[in-house]
Amino acid sequence: MRFQAPESLSEQIAQHLGQRIITRDLRPGERIQELKVAGDLNVSRGSVREALLILERRHLIEIFPRRGAVVSSLTPDTVNGLYDIYIDLLCMLGRKVLERWSGSELGGVMGQVRELQAVIDALNATSADAAEQVIDAGFGVMRYAYGLVENPFLEETLENFRPAISRTYFVALDHFRDEIGETATFFRQLADAAMSDDAERLQAVIQAFGEHQRQQVLTILRQEENA
Repeated sequence: MRFQAPESLSEQIAQHLGQRIITRDLRPGERIQELKVAGDLNVSRGSVREALLILERRHLIEIFPRRGAVVSSLTPDTVNGLYDIYIDLLCMLGRKVLERWSGSELGGVMGQVRELQAVIDALNATSADAAEQVIDAGFGVMRYAYGLVENPFLEETLENFRPAISRTYFVALDHFRDEIGETATFFRQLADAAMSDDAERLQAVIQAFGEHQRQQVLTILRQEENA
């Protein structure tokens, strides 16, 4: 049995600020002032300070002496470092699922994918919260896989990547409106490979989509640098 305490105030503040960074409401290089955040949210500066440390661990901000907290920049090096590890971890999750379960026992995967497709079908791809809903649905598929694998270390590691990966997804969606459709295709191909008990194809699908996302974001960063 797993007991989960209610989220701390600092974690709630971190999620609030983190979502503003992910959705680009707070831009790279923008300062986050403890006193202003504390006043806006009616919380203590100590809670805000703890929240900023959480965001620093999630690579969404940097904290500098005498300058304070600043929204971190996305650079080609950070994007490459992120996707190098994230793609490998997703491949590991996929392998572990198929090691423990056969295709005939993975009907729940298709159910999760159908839920994701229903979310996408109901969305206006240009709406402000479209990306957020697709990301939530996509991580719903991953959470189902966590339950099959039952490896808390892998689960925690992948969940820690969620803010940084979500941030890159928003960057891509701002420039490539067909990205939501690409995401739906990826999860359908993923489910088909799992149901066929084809570990090689499963990993190929994960690697292809991960590289696709990586290149989308790197292209945008190059364009912004040359603008």
